[in-house]
Amino acid sequence: MSNKILELEMEIVNTLKTIYDPEIPVNIYELGLIYDVKVHDDFSVTIVMTMTSPNCPMAEDLLAEVSEKINKIKGILKATVQLTFEPPWDQDRMSEEAQLELGLL
Repeated sequence: MSNKILELEMEIVNTLKTIYDPEIPVNIYELGLIYDVKVHDDFSVTIVMTMTSPNCPMAEDLLAEVSEKINKIKGILKATVQLTFEPPWDQDRMSEEAQLELGLL
Protein backbone atom coordinates (compact mmCIF):
# COMPACT_ATOMS: atom_id res chain seq x y z
CA MET A 1 0.00 0.00 0.00
CA SER A 2 1.40 3.38 -0.96
CA ASN A 3 2.21 6.11 1.54
CA LYS A 4 -0.34 8.38 -0.18
CA ILE A 5 -3.13 5.83 0.38
CA LEU A 6 -2.10 5.39 4.03
CA GLU A 7 -2.04 9.17 4.52
CA LEU A 8 -5.50 9.49 2.98
CA GLU A 9 -6.86 6.70 5.19
CA MET A 10 -5.53 8.49 8.28
CA GLU A 11 -7.04 11.79 7.14
CA ILE A 12 -10.38 10.08 6.45
CA VAL A 13 -10.44 8.54 9.94
CA ASN A 14 -9.56 11.90 11.49
CA THR A 15 -12.37 13.53 9.50
CA LEU A 16 -14.85 10.82 10.53
CA LYS A 17 -13.97 11.55 14.15
CA THR A 18 -15.35 15.09 13.67
CA ILE A 19 -18.84 13.78 12.80
CA TYR A 20 -21.16 13.12 15.73
CA ASP A 21 -24.34 11.14 16.04
CA PRO A 22 -26.85 13.86 17.00
CA GLU A 23 -28.49 11.62 19.60
CA ILE A 24 -25.30 10.28 21.22
CA PRO A 25 -22.41 12.60 22.22
CA VAL A 26 -19.75 10.39 20.58
CA ASN A 27 -18.26 10.60 17.09
CA ILE A 28 -19.41 8.03 14.55
CA TYR A 29 -15.97 6.42 14.28
CA GLU A 30 -15.58 5.72 18.02
CA LEU A 31 -19.25 4.72 18.13
CA GLY A 32 -18.41 1.89 15.73
CA LEU A 33 -20.69 3.03 12.93
CA ILE A 34 -17.87 2.85 10.37
CA TYR A 35 -17.42 -0.74 9.19
CA ASP A 36 -14.87 -0.15 6.44
CA VAL A 37 -12.79 2.59 4.83
CA LYS A 38 -11.19 1.63 1.53
CA VAL A 39 -8.98 3.93 -0.54
CA HIS A 40 -8.66 2.45 -4.03
CA ASP A 41 -5.62 2.76 -6.29
CA ASP A 42 -7.32 5.56 -8.26
CA PHE A 43 -7.88 7.46 -4.97
CA SER A 44 -11.61 6.91 -4.99
CA VAL A 45 -12.94 5.96 -1.56
CA THR A 46 -15.62 3.57 -0.38
CA ILE A 47 -16.94 3.89 3.16
CA VAL A 48 -19.28 1.26 4.55
CA MET A 49 -21.21 2.38 7.59
CA THR A 50 -24.29 1.62 9.61
CA MET A 51 -26.63 3.34 12.05
CA THR A 52 -27.37 2.43 15.64
CA SER A 53 -30.87 1.48 14.48
CA PRO A 54 -32.44 0.77 11.07
CA ASN A 55 -35.10 3.34 12.06
CA CYS A 56 -32.57 6.11 12.75
CA PRO A 57 -34.28 9.38 11.80
CA MET A 58 -30.89 11.03 11.17
CA ALA A 59 -29.55 8.39 8.74
CA GLU A 60 -29.93 10.54 5.62
CA ASP A 61 -28.29 13.55 7.30
CA LEU A 62 -25.36 11.52 8.63
CA LEU A 63 -24.73 9.85 5.26
CA ALA A 64 -24.79 13.25 3.55
CA GLU A 65 -22.39 14.74 6.11
CA VAL A 66 -19.94 11.85 5.75
CA SER A 67 -20.04 12.08 1.95
CA GLU A 68 -19.65 15.86 1.95
CA LYS A 69 -16.73 15.96 4.40
CA ILE A 70 -14.82 13.04 2.85
CA ASN A 71 -15.28 14.40 -0.68
CA LYS A 72 -13.67 17.68 0.47
CA ILE A 73 -10.39 15.95 1.40
CA LYS A 74 -7.70 16.98 -1.05
CA GLY A 75 -6.47 14.09 -3.18
CA ILE A 76 -9.67 12.04 -3.10
CA LEU A 77 -11.18 11.42 -6.52
CA LYS A 78 -14.67 10.56 -5.25
CA ALA A 79 -16.07 9.14 -2.03
CA THR A 80 -19.00 6.76 -1.98
CA VAL A 81 -20.81 6.00 1.27
CA GLN A 82 -22.69 2.72 1.53
CA LEU A 83 -25.22 2.05 4.27
CA THR A 84 -25.51 -1.49 5.63
CA PHE A 85 -27.23 -3.19 8.54
CA GLU A 86 -25.26 -6.44 8.23
CA PRO A 87 -23.98 -7.15 10.75
CA PRO A 88 -26.32 -5.14 12.94
CA TRP A 89 -24.64 -2.52 15.13
CA ASP A 90 -24.37 -3.22 18.85
CA GLN A 91 -22.51 -1.64 21.77
CA ASP A 92 -19.60 -4.08 21.38
CA ARG A 93 -18.56 -2.17 18.24
CA MET A 94 -17.86 0.97 20.31
CA SER A 95 -14.29 1.85 21.27
CA GLU A 96 -13.30 1.75 24.93
CA GLU A 97 -13.09 5.54 24.80
CA ALA A 98 -16.73 5.77 23.66
CA GLN A 99 -17.87 3.25 26.27
CA LEU A 100 -16.11 5.23 29.00
CA GLU A 101 -17.63 8.51 27.78
CA LEU A 102 -21.11 6.99 27.89
CA GLY A 103 -20.57 5.41 31.31
CA LEU A 104 -20.72 1.84 30.02
CA LEU A 105 -17.35 0.83 31.53
